[in-house]
Amino acid sequence: MAVSDPVADMLTKIRNASLAKHDKVDISTSKMKLQIIKILKNEGFVKNFKKVTKDNFPFVRVYLKYDENQAPVIHGIERLSTPGRRMYTGYRDMPRVYNGYGILVVSTSEGVITGKKAAESKIGGELICKVW
Repeated sequence: MAVSDPVADMLTKIRNASLAKHDKVDISTSKMKLQIIKILKNEGFVKNFKKVTKDNFPFVRVYLKYDENQAPVIHGIERLSTPGRRMYTGYRDMPRVYNGYGILVVSTSEGVITGKKAAESKIGGELICKVW
């Protein structure tokens, strides 16, 4: 079955695997998905990731992170811009996620970066998702 929004599908797989307390989840790969996963790792929301191949199809295996009480580190992950409704913002109006406790992923002319980095670089762009 064809997926109309691959990024939303990836976020849903991560959210569901985290709530089900799985150690890892496999996601089909693309450049944008890989950049989002790199941001999640750099910000401490996932343990690690690696590229794998199953039946000649490239996948990204994401290792999920839990705290000492086995509660997921990702409390919520939400898609903002969808194929039917794109959301853009300038650097002055960059929203904050839970007063700075979460991150915002933004697609800019400089690539896929966090909202904080986009505001510091004075670059606006498309709001991809928010994670807290």
